[in-house]
Amino acid sequence: MSKKLLLTIVSLAIAVAAFAQGPRNPQNDPMPAGFYPAETNVFCCQYPAVNPVTKEAIFRIKADGAREVSIGICGKRYNFTKDAEGYWTVKTDPLIVGFHYYMINIDGTPCFDPGSEAFFGSNSEQSGIEIPEGPEGDYYRFDKNVPHGKIARCVYWSDINGMERVANVYTPAEYDKNPTKSYPVLYLLHGWGEDEQGWVIQGRTLNIMDNLIAAGKAVPMIIVIDSGDIKTNSYVREAQEGKTVSDIYVNDLMPYINDNFRTLKDRDHTAMAGLSRGGSQTFNTVFANLDKFSWVGGFSGGPRIADEAAAKALYNGAFTDAPKYNSQMHLLFMSTGSEENRGTKVGCDVLTKMGIRNVVFMESPGTAHEWLTWRRSLRDFAQLIFK
Repeated sequence: MSKKLLLTIVSLAIAVAAFAQGPRNPQNDPMPAGFYPAETNVFCCQYPAVNPVTKEAIFRIKADGAREVSIGICGKRYNFTKDAEGYWTVKTDPLIVGFHYYMINIDGTPCFDPGSEAFFGSNSEQSGIEIPEGPEGDYYRFDKNVPHGKIARCVYWSDINGMERVANVYTPAEYDKNPTKSYPVLYLLHGWGEDEQGWVIQGRTLNIMDNLIAAGKAVPMIIVIDSGDIKTNSYVREAQEGKTVSDIYVNDLMPYINDNFRTLKDRDHTAMAGLSRGGSQTFNTVFANLDKFSWVGGFSGGPRIADEAAAKALYNGAFTDAPKYNSQMHLLFMSTGSEENRGTKVGCDVLTKMGIRNVVFMESPGTAHEWLTWRRSLRDFAQLIFK
């Protein structure tokens, strides 16, 4: 073989390899020291990247023809800068730990980050990023050394809704091993703009409960996570006239759960809690059905009580007769993020002064109206119920 022919073959091989690889993709470039792919990234994507020590994040996106790219996250907007190959990059200030929704704004249009998984929030699919806590966040992380429960996706029929609905049902690790044992039930509601996947994915319910139960901090229980909305489709545009999602929970969902799972059906073993709008739905449901519930929790949601008069006006006067109330309810739990300014503690203090017992206030330090507040709330609430 001539030298010239050999060089030609080598050159062609290099060209073919270069063509197969395509142009350089900065998404795959080595990251700055201390940064790692966010745990919420699409598989094999390096960006967004997070520095677990400084809590800074780096976002990178390809947008050749864009004129302006920005991102809003944790209450602040950041502008990207563009390199010669059309990749836009920005590094944030230190971000609040926990999970945050975000979208990247390209020339005025909110867009997905192709490096992030999609999460349903604010009534749309959005990108999301987890800014890692230190060891204090281990309660919501997977622990290979503890027994694990499971979450079943269940479809049931709702006469009130006029169509099928989906509920996610958590059963503890011991559930399948104890076929004669029945369990208490917590009905757990998401907030506005989210759905029955919120507590499963963003809320980390499975890990939280597995870890609490394994540590002996929570009673083994069933948790039911349903949609807080009345569903519609091409054929069903609205529910039965005058009915609410509370009616669906009590008349359609609870009978389905009691028929298909080994539940303790009495009110002493039935709880409901919800976050944000789900907190309001929780209190409306529980106090309209005191024969069915005796534990209630509102996480950044539920009634806002400024004084005794406001408390007495709620739920057909449920708080006006403290001895009667105390004989029915085992726990009223209210939580908030320290940055929310919802007046939650004021309301709890008012109820306590009125003689309402077993009122528990919990504040999540350093967080606002966000999933870390609600993960912490579930952790604390779950340790108090059914005991």
